[in-house]
Amino acid sequence: MIKIERLSGIVPAHILEKVPGIKQINGPLRLCHFLSQCDHESGHFSVTHENLNYRESALRDKLSKYFNAEQAVEYRHKPDRIANRIYANRMGNSDEASGDGWKYRGRGYIQLTGRDNYASFGRYAGLGLLDNPELVSTRYPLESAAWFFTMNSLWKICDEGHDFETIKKLTKRINGGLNGIDDRERLFYKYWRAINE
Repeated sequence: MIKIERLSGIVPAHILEKVPGIKQINGPLRLCHFLSQCDHESGHFSVTHENLNYRESALRDKLSKYFNAEQAVEYRHKPDRIANRIYANRMGNSDEASGDGWKYRGRGYIQLTGRDNYASFGRYAGLGLLDNPELVSTRYPLESAAWFFTMNSLWKICDEGHDFETIKKLTKRINGGLNGIDDRERLFYKYWRAINE
């Protein structure tokens, strides 16, 4: 039995009250790995939608695959146009002019992104998300993250242990690299100690 109440005051109450509804969380390993990754990815449970308000230099440096120097000037500080460009013609989205990139931008604690993922999570949860994508950020940020864990077989990785290698493995699968690994590790052990004290 997971003693979720031990995380009271550490994890926001509105998060903890939803945890029992996530059936895949069957023990402290899964709980601590899941919450620590969600915590980090969402700026400590404060952000539920992707911020794409990039400066010219960020577009040139971080998104040079999509923007040359001239385009970086044109698109700077235009989040909707940036999303429409970088997410065009992939993940089930149509072309840049369709607006799908902005409509289906990253939302939720693990940043559900792309028309296909919204449709798939919507079917799973019985929600009409293609017409109401903002529900992922306003009502289902934790549930969409749990779905992401299920669809990407991350629960099995959680079960591997409470060591740094497991945290790294999860981080690579979620983030594509090791961005924020120190914070993810700190959060995991903070939760782990609280649950097991």
